[in-house]
Amino acid sequence: MITFLVAAVFVFLWSTGFIVARAITPYVDPNLYLLARFAGTALLFVAIALIAGAEWPKGRAAARHLFAGAMLQGVYLGAGYWAVAQGLGAGVMALLGALQPLLTAAIATRIFGERLSARAWSGLAIGLAGVALVLAPKIAAGGPHVARGGVPEWLVVSVAVLAVVAITIGTLYQKTSLSKADIRSSSALQNLGAAIVAAALAWGLGEHRFIASATTWLSLAWGIVMLSGVATTLLVWMVRRGDASRATALMFLAPPLAAVESYLAFGETLSVVQIVGFGVALAGVLLARSE
Repeated sequence: MITFLVAAVFVFLWSTGFIVARAITPYVDPNLYLLARFAGTALLFVAIALIAGAEWPKGRAAARHLFAGAMLQGVYLGAGYWAVAQGLGAGVMALLGALQPLLTAAIATRIFGERLSARAWSGLAIGLAGVALVLAPKIAAGGPHVARGGVPEWLVVSVAVLAVVAITIGTLYQKTSLSKADIRSSSALQNLGAAIVAAALAWGLGEHRFIASATTWLSLAWGIVMLSGVATTLLVWMVRRGDASRATALMFLAPPLAAVESYLAFGETLSVVQIVGFGVALAGVLLARSE
């Protein structure tokens, strides 16, 4: 029962990341938002760890936590946001992101010896197909995706792929010696690692726009507490205590759920194809996690 509740909470919170990304667009440059979000979460976990008297990783162990967080959140979100800003369709980016569970499963079976049955692999494939159905209308409506500002299209696509590889590395890295660390101090360091990446990207891209508004502060609070605070920590917790492939399979449900949330929050259309896709993705996830 607890496992089911954790999975449900994770999927819901992770899906809201798409909504927050859209909500902040008129007010805050993306990496500046991410910097504030990651720094805020890092400070939150520092306070929690200090109050709880948690043990802190030291030396090289601390550096590994910084690297894991940089990959899991910093590079993944920073590179993904940049690719979309350069003209890559958000639907295409989401579809590329949906490849992450398959990539995680493929690597985990080789490196960590995770065993996936034919049924589990079929579930992952069905889940990806469901995501593709949900995103198909947006991708089709987006037309050709041309890079902006003279940036080569191949570079934009490469950076988008880098984002997917980064979150895969950051996820799988949680199953190494990092899994022995206290998750509270670990989360503080990993969010600090993500903040360092966001700061570098914000500085390198010359981002400075930060318009204070109710939407800005609500999105920032949600990102600090719910997205980087709860959702990412739940992902790390699930990967630590079980198979990485089973944990990341839940990500297939995020884009379909985000489509429903966009319909409710922004009045976006929700077609029959998308509803069917949601059902297909759900069937795939249940099949992949049924072992």
